[in-house]
Amino acid sequence: MTHADDPCAVRVRGLSKSYRRTTAVRDLDLDVDYGEIFAILGPNGAGKSTTIEILEGNRKRDAGEVSVLGEDPGTAGRSWRAKVGIVLQEASDAGMLTVDETVRMFTNCYGRSRVPGEVLELVGLGGVAGKRVRTLSGGQRRRLDVALGIVGMPDLLFLDEPTTGFDPEARRQFWELIRLLAADGTTIVLTTHYLEEAAALADRVAVIVGGQVVAVDSPTRLTEHVDAAATVRWVDADGVHVERTDRPTELVRERSHDGSELAELTITRPTLEDAYLRLIGQV
Repeated sequence: MTHADDPCAVRVRGLSKSYRRTTAVRDLDLDVDYGEIFAILGPNGAGKSTTIEILEGNRKRDAGEVSVLGEDPGTAGRSWRAKVGIVLQEASDAGMLTVDETVRMFTNCYGRSRVPGEVLELVGLGGVAGKRVRTLSGGQRRRLDVALGIVGMPDLLFLDEPTTGFDPEARRQFWELIRLLAADGTTIVLTTHYLEEAAALADRVAVIVGGQVVAVDSPTRLTEHVDAAATVRWVDADGVHVERTDRPTELVRERSHDGSELAELTITRPTLEDAYLRLIGQV
């Protein structure tokens, strides 16, 4: 199947999964276009991990249709798996091996692969290639996880909480890596609890609550799914005033038409965090 046949790298319709009496995913629909960075947000227990595991082919579904890179991940074979990269939230490793040895070992699992040294430079581990994995810091181990996820040159990369444990500088360096991979044509699906990360990276964001998608849009337009009124705050002789309105400019004009000074005037719009909290019912 070519991209012209189906523009979606991931297409999900009516996906459902339960564990005994607990429904993790319920009648979920989702589309991810080829070449985009797609972020999935949601509170703990919302069904994010279950959904991702089904898309990766690592968990069976109860119902629904799922197509990933044109195939059903539940029945796809080795050639399909070679096109999918996975970076788990927690990964075990062979601590006795060096970083370079670990990456070289993984290259043997693929028909095509990146040059190990180039991969390590790409993820910022070139300087520690000779170190034992067990001696790496938490952030360095996370970078190694990413190196192993991309060494096979995947068409689609799943990233589960990829920057957990990163300091702010390392997180931003990692963002540049993700943008580089996307620019190279890799489709990326990531879950994250960092809303700043989703806003910085994602072309589109899906919010999952109670096993269902409640909103899908770009980070900048996601606020349109909730009350997007601006908050206008100012101080005058009568004290502090705060009003919400869809027409902040008109409000300011009305309040100052007689020449009154609106001291400490601020106008703020809802952020992605505001929209997210409202969508999951926290405000």
